[in-house]
Amino acid sequence: MAEAAEETTERGQGLLARISNEMVRAQKEFFGKGPTEAKSYLVDDLLFIVMRGGMTTAERTMLEFGQQDQVRQFRQLFENQMTERLCGMIAELTGRKVLTYQSQVMFEPDIVVEMFVFDSQANPQDRAATAEGQTQDDAIGAATDEDALDRPSSPGQ
Repeated sequence: MAEAAEETTERGQGLLARISNEMVRAQKEFFGKGPTEAKSYLVDDLLFIVMRGGMTTAERTMLEFGQQDQVRQFRQLFENQMTERLCGMIAELTGRKVLTYQSQVMFEPDIVVEMFVFDSQANPQDRAATAEGQTQDDAIGAATDEDALDRPSSPGQ
């Protein structure tokens, strides 16, 4: 019984790491630069991916010019166009239907939060393996840009 619980915990923790890694990879592919850190959190029917350090050089320059609204507006427009790809990636990774998605960019510190809402709550084993595991170990669900570069690009792997 304990082995089954450990296996479930490892599966849930591995899922969060894969989600973080794939989101870093997608940001690098589509923005040309990805975050230096990412961490995923799965709570009931919600998935949050918190990414740090992903501003492009052009975005940083615009921020220096005081153009926060333009950077935020471009990011929102871009994320709106990326919705189908990102929701498809998350659905493939989790095996769950994504109902909606939202992205929010913040400055100082440089943080982007991706939020996905699923059609149902996670099964009890995955919920325990992810949310409870994260309260015990800060590294669960975390990834860096180096992690994403070292892993296969297929979301199913």
